[in-house]
Amino acid sequence: MSPMSELRWTLLILGVVFIAALTWWERRRPRQAFAPRLRAASSSHHEPRRAAIPDVAPPGEPWIGESTLSELASGEVALANVRETGDELPTLVISDPDEQLALEAAWNDAPPEPKLIDPESTVDLLEPSVPAPEPEPQPGPLPPPAAEPEIAAAPVSDSPIVEWPPEESRRILALRVVAPPAERFPGRALRLALAAEGFLLGKFSIFHKPDEMNRAVLSAASLSRPGAFDLETMDSQRYGGLTLFVVLPGPKSPAQAFEELLAAARNLNERLAGALQDERGSPLTALRLASLRESLRAEAATVVAASAE
Repeated sequence: MSPMSELRWTLLILGVVFIAALTWWERRRPRQAFAPRLRAASSSHHEPRRAAIPDVAPPGEPWIGESTLSELASGEVALANVRETGDELPTLVISDPDEQLALEAAWNDAPPEPKLIDPESTVDLLEPSVPAPEPEPQPGPLPPPAAEPEIAAAPVSDSPIVEWPPEESRRILALRVVAPPAERFPGRALRLALAAEGFLLGKFSIFHKPDEMNRAVLSAASLSRPGAFDLETMDSQRYGGLTLFVVLPGPKSPAQAFEELLAAARNLNERLAGALQDERGSPLTALRLASLRESLRAEAATVVAASAE
């Protein structure tokens, strides 16, 4: 039995004992006070009736005349010569035997016995009942994170149009985006960076960036020979870098094609956190860029002069 159950039973037993003792005392006290007077009233009932009721009761014993219980309850019977302290209660004289029996039955009537309460079937009175807290709603499973959109290569029919001039009359401008020393570019990161710049896998299994007429303006190949890419295995490969190049003459002028090549190389280098180099693998400095631009202007002037002759 738990300590709380023992405490409840102990308090219950003490309460029953207290109620029984109080009931016994309340019943015992009035019967003790009225027992002598009831006996005196019963004996005086058989004596001759007094001729007249005295106006004043003898000193030392207050007296109530022959009155009914209803008169006593209404307060119409007066008490005479009741001393303030130390006097005995007035004796009630009842001549009617039926009224005597009724009075005795009223005093002898036992109060209802207290009933035992089963503590197991009632609410605990010692501790206030506290409603159990409602369970908090559990958050549902979080939706899986959205997968990063895959940028697949365009179908063969939509691949950029590659129209390079013959090898003996073409010129190639190239820049390199290489991985940091002792590192390599993850294939998936390289593929996503090229797709973000608008490159599509096409002819020769390399990437091309088309213009608004779907003509290849720029191209990108792997630094490792043969330079081709395979989309099925690219994500699991690692690459040392890219070679970005433009073939002249092409859809755009040499100056425009070179500026577009330089912008794409810088953007890819920023996405991949690599390093920029020229076509010979030297750092792409401002002096080297100025030299490349100057050579392009000289070639353009030569072409204009030849066409004017």
